[in-house]
Amino acid sequence: MMRYLLLAHLAGVIVWIGGMFFAHFCLRPVATLQLPPPQRLPLMTAVLGRFFAAVAVSVIAILGSGFAMVAISGFAGGTMGRHLMMGIGVAMALIFAVIYLRLYPQLRARIDAGEWQAGGAVLDRIRRLVVVNLGLGTLTMLAAMVPL
Repeated sequence: MMRYLLLAHLAGVIVWIGGMFFAHFCLRPVATLQLPPPQRLPLMTAVLGRFFAAVAVSVIAILGSGFAMVAISGFAGGTMGRHLMMGIGVAMALIFAVIYLRLYPQLRARIDAGEWQAGGAVLDRIRRLVVVNLGLGTLTMLAAMVPL
């Protein structure tokens, strides 16, 4: 059972962290250079919509499998690294909830209304929170490797 839980956990992490890396370091810079706001912002909004739906499933898989593995192996016996990983993971999930449930609907509304400057400002807030989650994701991976 632990192998399947670990598989679900790692698959979710790969989708989430890998997707944030791709969107921030690969897609966004090229879209910014090659497309004006009336083309770039609807593209980014549509891409993020698909990505955020996948991340929502990933977050459920990560948290569900993580807490299930802890329930099987015991919470009290875990390493400091495991406890850090859990705490940081929950913080990342909360940041994602703000992005997906609050900021993304604002972005869609601004883009649907053709309000490019306001949409760009919301997209920038999303970008900054994604950078925070990328940093936290890196810390989480380090915590998973080092039994503190």
